[in-house]
Amino acid sequence: MNSDTQSTTGNRDTKEEKITENDETELLRDDKEMPVEVERKTGVSFPIELSDGKELKAVGVRKKSVLGLPIKIYSFGIYTDSQKLMGVLKSKIGKAEANTTNEMCRIVIDNPVGITVKMVIVFSNLTMSMVRKNFNETVEAAIRKLGGEKNELTKRIMGEAKDGVKLTRGSELEITCLPGYVLETKVHGKVVNKFESEMLCRACVYLYLGDDPLDKEAKEKFGMSLLSLV
Repeated sequence: MNSDTQSTTGNRDTKEEKITENDETELLRDDKEMPVEVERKTGVSFPIELSDGKELKAVGVRKKSVLGLPIKIYSFGIYTDSQKLMGVLKSKIGKAEANTTNEMCRIVIDNPVGITVKMVIVFSNLTMSMVRKNFNETVEAAIRKLGGEKNELTKRIMGEAKDGVKLTRGSELEITCLPGYVLETKVHGKVVNKFESEMLCRACVYLYLGDDPLDKEAKEKFGMSLLSLV
């Protein structure tokens, strides 16, 4: 009786161990096969889909001239809610061939379609104060190009992130334009600010899809993705 009970228990334990091992293997396999796109100039990988379902449409790199030399500051990926984007495009335009990608990008800039720009720092020794100053300046320039005036809300984009925070290579920031023109900012995965501003949402998207984008190749690729939606 006792020996039979021990034998049955031993078999059950062995079976459970095998299930556990198989499950772990499957999890590892899923993790390894998670699709990404690599920004070729920096080698930074971006997942093709975010946890909220937004899909990657283009990757690029932000450069800044220092003493006449182009310095790579961060890589970025542009993500959208494809279904919402498709609905807005189809409601605004007719046949795809009758519209340029520039016109389509302008529709994206002017309408709250749900866009996230994920930025990954590639330049070492940055601080939050440096990023805040540079981002505020570029957004203010975008506001002027959109016909707006200086907006004090630009100072709130990086929100509660402390100026002394070090942004080492691989640090992540996210700017998201939510429905209703709500601008949300994340630093290291933490929400540091969230407020409503139509002009700032449009300006932040304009930086990447406007007339003088931070990376022309990224804008071109994004524009091609719009053609495939309509």
